[in-house]
Amino acid sequence: MNWKAVLALLTCNVLFMSASYTMLIPFLPLYLTNELGVADADVNLWAGIAFSVTFLVSAVMAPIWGRIADRRGKRLMAMRASLLISISYLLGGIVTSPEQLVVVRIFQGFAAGLWPMDLAIMTLYAPRERLGFSLGVMQGTLTAGSVIGPLLGGVLAEAFGMRMSFYIGGAALFINFLAFTFLIKEPPMPADAAPLTAEEQNPWHLWHIPMLRTMMLVSTLAQMVTFMLTPVLTTYIKYLAGDIENVVLTAGIVFSLGGIAGAFAAPLWGSLGARRSYFAAMCTAMSCAGTMLALQGIPDTLIPFAVMQFAVGLFGAGIHPSLNAVIAQHTPAQLKGSVFGMLFAAQQIGGFTGP
Repeated sequence: MNWKAVLALLTCNVLFMSASYTMLIPFLPLYLTNELGVADADVNLWAGIAFSVTFLVSAVMAPIWGRIADRRGKRLMAMRASLLISISYLLGGIVTSPEQLVVVRIFQGFAAGLWPMDLAIMTLYAPRERLGFSLGVMQGTLTAGSVIGPLLGGVLAEAFGMRMSFYIGGAALFINFLAFTFLIKEPPMPADAAPLTAEEQNPWHLWHIPMLRTMMLVSTLAQMVTFMLTPVLTTYIKYLAGDIENVVLTAGIVFSLGGIAGAFAAPLWGSLGARRSYFAAMCTAMSCAGTMLALQGIPDTLIPFAVMQFAVGLFGAGIHPSLNAVIAQHTPAQLKGSVFGMLFAAQQIGGFTGP
C-alpha cells in the first residue's frame, strides 16, 4: 500500500478513536448520576474507580498485545482492539448500575491497544524522511479528536440522551474495525531488516537500550503532567473568569485552546524533527511547554491565562510526535508492536498517577 493512503486511513481511524473516547469520558459523573442512579455524595468515588481501572488494566495488557502483534501481525491486533472497544461502548450504553459500568471499563482496558498499533503500522509504512510528518499528523488528529469529542458528546446527550453517545462511539470504532479488515494491509518488513538474535527477540531486551528506557520515562512524566492539570483546569478558569455569564461555555473555550493549537502544530513539529533532529525537537518542545506552564500560574485574569493556554498547546504538541519518532528510529522493525505497546503502558501509568 502507498504510505499516503495508509496515513489517510489511519488519520480517520485516530479521529474516530479519540473523538469517541472524549465524547464519553468527561461525562461519566453525569452518566452515573442521571442514568445509573448514583447519589451525589458517592459519584466522585464511582467516577474515580470507573476512570482509573481502565488505565490499570490497559497498562498491564498493552505490552502483552504488543508482543502478540509482533508475532501474529499488527493489523490483526488493530482489528482486535477496534472490535472489542466497539463492543465495550455498546455494553456501556446498556448497563444499569455503577458496578456494571466498572466491569465494562475493566473490559475496555483489556481491549485497549489501538493507538500503539496505529503508531507501529505507520512507522513501518512511512518513508524515513516523512516519518516525523506522518506521526505529527496522527498526533494532531488525536488532539483534534479530544477537542471535537466533548462538544459532540454534549450535543448528543442534550438531543438524544447520554446512552446514545455510547452507541455512536461503538459504531465509530466498528467502522475502524471494517477499515482494518478490508482496506489496510499488514505492513511489510523493511528489506534491510537484519535477523534478530535470540536475546533481541525478547521484548524485555528493549529495556536495556538506554535511549528507549529514557523515552518511556519521559512519556510517563509528560502524560502525568497533562492529567495532573486536566481535572483542575476548568475550575481554575472559572475562578479567573469571576462572576460572568456563560462561565461554563467560557471555560470550555479556554480549555480547548490548547487542543486547537496542538492540532495545527503537531505536524509542523514532526516536520521540524525530520529536518533537524527528533531528539532536539522534543527537548525544545518540552522546555518551551514547561516554561509556558510555569508562566501560566502567574496571571490573575482570564485573557493572559488563555493566551498561555494556547502557547502550552502550541509547544506541548511537539513532544509526542518527536518522542514516537525517536523510539521508532531505535527499535528493530520486528519489535515495533512490542515497543509501542510498552510505550502505551507507560502513558497509561502516567494517566493514572497524574490525577
